Amino acid sequence: MSFDQKTVQNISNLARINLDETAQAKFTSEIDGILEWVHQLQEVNVDQVEPLVSVSIQENAERSDVVSDGNIRDDLMKNAPESAHGFFVVPKMVE
Repeated sequence: MSFDQKTVQNISNLARINLDETAQAKFTSEIDGILEWVHQLQEVNVDQVEPLVSVSIQENAERSDVVSDGNIRDDLMKNAPESAHGFFVVPKMVE
C-alpha cells in the first residue's frame, strides 16, 4: 500500500491540521517509509516464537490464605472510646 499526497491531505483535513504542499510531500514519503518497514516486518518468520506479554519476567507474589491475628476482638475493643456488643459505637451521621 502506498500513500499519495491526496490521502495525506485528506487525513490532515480530518485531523484539522493545516499542512502546506511541502509538508504533505514530506509526510507522504515518511508514511511510505513506515509502511515499507511494516511490510518488511510481516515477512519475518515467527512460527516458533511464543507471544510476549511483558519484557520483564514477573511472577505474582503468592502467599497461602491463612488467617492470622484473628479472634482478638476483645483486645481491639480495649482501644475503642466506646463499644457495645463487640462493635464500635459512633455518633449518628444521618438526621
